[in-house]
Amino acid sequence: VEFNEVLIGSDGSQVLMGVPTLAGAKVTGEIVKHGLGDKIIVFKFKRRKNYARKQGHRQKFTEVRIKDITLG
Repeated sequence: VEFNEVLIGSDGSQVLMGVPTLAGAKVTGEIVKHGLGDKIIVFKFKRRKNYARKQGHRQKFTEVRIKDITLG
C-alpha cells in the first residue's frame, strides 16, 4: 500500500510541511489485517416521553504496518 498525499514529515532535525501536500513524499506499508473495533452502545432517551432506543455499533478498521517513509 502506498500513501502519496503526505501532509507533514520530519527527517529528525527539521519538520517539513506541505501546502497542501509534500511534493514527492510517499509512505509505503503493508496491510496486516482487517477487523472490527470494540462495540460501543448508542443509547437515545427522552424522559417522560416513552422513548428509549438502544443500538450497538462496531467500526471496521484496517491495520497497516509502515515499512518506508520517503520525504522526496
